[in-house]
Amino acid sequence: MYAYIEGIIKNIDPSHVVIENNGIGYLIIVPNPYKYRLEERIKIFTYHYVREDINNLYGFQSNDAKALFIKLISVNGIGPKSALSILATDDINGVIRAIETGDAKLLTKFPGIGNKSAQQIVLDLHGKLVTKEQLFYNDNLIDAENALLALGYSKKDVNKVLSKVDEGLTVEEIIKEALKKILR
Repeated sequence: MYAYIEGIIKNIDPSHVVIENNGIGYLIIVPNPYKYRLEERIKIFTYHYVREDINNLYGFQSNDAKALFIKLISVNGIGPKSALSILATDDINGVIRAIETGDAKLLTKFPGIGNKSAQQIVLDLHGKLVTKEQLFYNDNLIDAENALLALGYSKKDVNKVLSKVDEGLTVEEIIKEALKKILR
């Protein structure tokens, strides 16, 4: 129904934010509301969740997070509350990698996700989130990120530079390209 809402944050609560857009305040349930600031102008991607007794609007910082939320709630036994607890980490790639590599133990660290639920997530979503090539390239980016952080560069600078580097490169090539961009 709503693809996204752009507006100003007027209220922040433990489970949601209120975004004002053209005089209308939208109550949007988000994974981590405290990362936002009052009066901040944001664009939030939304998912309208409707069941017999529930009519909620959920919000995410990116379309990727929204897509992962939709996949997670499609898993038997995983509801919006559990899916939000997983997305609250802001490490979507880490969650996807855990699912694709079958790391159910990592998923059990999230509130509301037990061993059985974690195994169900892996069973239902394995192979449906990324291709093998994307998973390989993601690992290369993570290795390059860790190497650059170990060299003393800030996480902000490293992420900014890595977002502009071709993912199809080897770890060494990614590091070289990233260093060229950082040192400019």
